[in-house]
Amino acid sequence: MIKKLLLFLVASTTVSFGQDATIFEPDSVKRKIEATQISSSLRVDGVMNDSEWKKTKAISGFTQIEPFQGRKATNDTEVKVLFNKHYLYFGIFAKDSLGKKAIRATDFKRDFSFRQHDMVALSFDGFKDKRNAMVLVTNPYGVQRDLLSFDDLYYDVDWDGLWRVRTSRTDSGWVAEMAIPWQTLRYPNLTDSTQTWGINVFRSRRMSNEQTAFSPYPRIFTNLRMTYAGELKNLQPPPPSTNIRIQPYFLTSYDQYSGQKVPKPTDTNFKLGGELKWAINSNAVLDLTTNTDFAQADADRQVNNVTRFSVFFPERRQFFLENASLFGVGVGPSEDMAGGTMRVQPFFSRRIGLDDRGNPIPIDAGGRFVYRSIKRNFGVIAMRQRGVGDTPATNFFVGRFSENFGEQNRIGGLVTVKNRPEGSNVVGALDGFFRLGQKHSLNTMAVYSKTTNTSQQGFSGFAQYYYTNNQFKVWWTQSVVTKDFNPEMGFVSRNDVIGTTPGIFIYNRGKWLPKKYIRAFEPGVMTEFYHQASTGQLIERQININPIWFNFQNGGFMGYLVNPTFQRLTEPFEPLGVTIGLGDYNYVRHQIYASSDPSKVVNVLLDHSWGTYFDGKLNSTDVKVQFAPIPHVSLTGRYNRNNFKDVGDVDGHKKVDLYSIEGRLALNPRVQLIGFYQQNSEYNSKNYNIRLSWEYQPLSYIYVVFNRRGFDNISDPKDIRYEKENHIIAKISYLKQF
Repeated sequence: MIKKLLLFLVASTTVSFGQDATIFEPDSVKRKIEATQISSSLRVDGVMNDSEWKKTKAISGFTQIEPFQGRKATNDTEVKVLFNKHYLYFGIFAKDSLGKKAIRATDFKRDFSFRQHDMVALSFDGFKDKRNAMVLVTNPYGVQRDLLSFDDLYYDVDWDGLWRVRTSRTDSGWVAEMAIPWQTLRYPNLTDSTQTWGINVFRSRRMSNEQTAFSPYPRIFTNLRMTYAGELKNLQPPPPSTNIRIQPYFLTSYDQYSGQKVPKPTDTNFKLGGELKWAINSNAVLDLTTNTDFAQADADRQVNNVTRFSVFFPERRQFFLENASLFGVGVGPSEDMAGGTMRVQPFFSRRIGLDDRGNPIPIDAGGRFVYRSIKRNFGVIAMRQRGVGDTPATNFFVGRFSENFGEQNRIGGLVTVKNRPEGSNVVGALDGFFRLGQKHSLNTMAVYSKTTNTSQQGFSGFAQYYYTNNQFKVWWTQSVVTKDFNPEMGFVSRNDVIGTTPGIFIYNRGKWLPKKYIRAFEPGVMTEFYHQASTGQLIERQININPIWFNFQNGGFMGYLVNPTFQRLTEPFEPLGVTIGLGDYNYVRHQIYASSDPSKVVNVLLDHSWGTYFDGKLNSTDVKVQFAPIPHVSLTGRYNRNNFKDVGDVDGHKKVDLYSIEGRLALNPRVQLIGFYQQNSEYNSKNYNIRLSWEYQPLSYIYVVFNRRGFDNISDPKDIRYEKENHIIAKISYLKQF
């Protein structure tokens, strides 16, 4: 059967890819938008009825990226740009023949999902280096999303900029008015008062799943590939000046505990702290923090992991999210799972201020300095973590430097030091990124670790090559992690392995497809081979064959995967409390992965796998259903079950269930009530989080948060206790920019 699937996959490459499949080079004649200077200020209300808008000409003529690369937009977009000495203004009219009826938006969550909303996005390249982009995004209800992009490879997706947007919806489309303070933007200090920046404007119309752009680019790339950007001309920004942003906060909390073997007292606390951001110039930014608090950070979602890889939980704390891409270099799976599942990251900010279970540890003070320019980037982070219980006070230091050369190449280094009274853990890394034309890229790194009090030393390294065009994505990732590699401030999926993970995705849009329903046929093969670094013997082999993958015109998808696997266990493996003994295991698993249109009132995501698993069988089902009748109300339920049969020490069946429900009630994008409940039959854990958030002025918040956590503590089999924790937090923060 496997041979037949492979033959089918190879045969599919001979089918026509369609006429819009070419990778074209950036146009030497750039599309241009002229900005017009005004002396007054605009009222930003999403209506665009100020007389100043009549002083400038609208730019239109957007080009399709999807579904038909190079065609004219079915529904065009108009863009106007004004500025005064304080703000850069954008007025965007997203035309639509169906008007309000065509608008899709499922919630008011900041940093909303690209797949679920109509939206327009501005990508700025203020230094015009064709590498870096600041991106501001809004949907038809004025919900904001913003991020920073570097080489269209590393992203600060949770960076929050200070800007304002209001929108309106009409029978002929929707309108967005944006006011962006010059202080939020980054640009050079030039003697010539008139500047030209790189820019692109991107629009997604979710009803037809059509994506268009002001300056076109190949569909395999994104609007963040700034080599394809147009130009924003006639800007006269004020000279970049030293500006300071302070954000003090006041917090009060109430903590209650029950069921602990050693009782904990009820506790009430008051806390003052805050952050200061000093933009020293257009290149350098200093951030300082004291009594750092992350009460408003989103709670982690539990994961029931049945693989031999450690689970990577994303950073959610705002202070560490900014400029994360500068320090967070490494290798890992991309969003579409290309590149392999191995992850090596010498610095991972969740190692600061959190224990291994995700519980917060107080941070007394810290700072971060970052310098970015066309030629080089460097930065440092220094943090002081308070001693709590058996955990001593700890100092953290991170240093990063990278040098840009050529069109889009970079070499750099990184060092981390974690210092405690008993000794230090030191990690040093050298890395490089090379874009060998628009289609080829190479990402490399070598990392060394040493722990002074134990003299433990280790090494890790990787090289990852990509070839990407509109027909194929091909990769080869080679990695090595020695047994004693120990980056205490980093993250590594597993130790003592040599990983070899080549693969290919095929993007097929031949005429044989029923284009009314199916946009693309995208089969692929993802292979992973892992040898034990200390012995050289093969310990894992996965041949992930993906003979069926259809992307639908409405944004949904459906795929089938088959995964023949070999595992050699050199030590016992315990997924979800199931003990599997040493030995060699061969098994085959199957998977169906499917999604309905994610922008509709009801959307469903299904991930179901079945088949043999080590010495038994495992059926796993993960279903997620969202109900969003209006953007103000969203309800999401998720159910996950792992059903083991005769696996390891299981005699018969063992079922582990994990389910959750999340609700979001929003008065508008600035006032929201969010609730989240999750229950896991493993350890009988029950957690919920309720959070009221009011952004009473841009990036100034009032929060009221209730956290409850309960679980069976089985550390003592003779005295299993159900422990509960209740935490109530009220916090107010105020942002002032000078």
